Amino acid sequence: MTTFILGSSAIALYLLGWIGYVLEIINKGKIKTVLIQTITGSTIVLHGFATFGLLFHSGGLDLSLLKILALLALVINSLVYLNGLREPINSLYLVLFPVSAITLILALASSSTKSATILPYSLQAHILASVLAYSFLAIAALHALLAGYQNWQLKHKHQNALMRTLPALETMEKLLFELILVGEILLTVSLLTGFYVYNDFFAQQLIHKVTFSIVAWLVYAVLIFGKYHYGWRGQKAINWTWVGFSGILLGYLGSKFVIEFLLN
Repeated sequence: MTTFILGSSAIALYLLGWIGYVLEIINKGKIKTVLIQTITGSTIVLHGFATFGLLFHSGGLDLSLLKILALLALVINSLVYLNGLREPINSLYLVLFPVSAITLILALASSSTKSATILPYSLQAHILASVLAYSFLAIAALHALLAGYQNWQLKHKHQNALMRTLPALETMEKLLFELILVGEILLTVSLLTGFYVYNDFFAQQLIHKVTFSIVAWLVYAVLIFGKYHYGWRGQKAINWTWVGFSGILLGYLGSKFVIEFLLN
């Protein structure tokens, strides 16, 4: 019951924060950014307690897909919040707030599709590295969308309210590659710990996840190499970012959805 109350409160604040941020963009200066940050910080705390209640049970850890999505939304929002203190990337909340509310609604309303289990520390480390890697790369994908939109607006000499909330395009691209680099490092750790944790990392139930994760790792590696050796930027960098993230989506979320909802 406590988890439901905390989750419902977080959902209400996500929607309130989204409305507030939209109003701030439309009427720049009418709503203080500090108010949005306060609402966001409070919502993340409530989201965190609710997610803790959804994941942890007396029988162990519940790693059902919808519970993991709520965890991913929590980590992504936390990372954006912390990065937003350094760089003005709060425009990502336009997408993240409603998506986070939806993931919490689904997680609260759904029953577990996977039995709770007690996990060894090595497997917990692998899961943590995977969640962080997916979170950083998801932020990079959303950030690439904003950078692509900004690039298109500049080429067509447009300047709207959303554009005025974004930093310079060079700053956007610099932050994009920082996110990708950190995500690639964490994805490397995830793959290496996976090989250590699982006796057969290419078992039937893992083969799709492993294959698409390795493909995504290669795509990001090529993108990083192209950036620092050939100066790749702009639309080419954005396209490669989304190709890599598509591998992450298909490998983890796609295979997990098939196993838990279609095969079961």
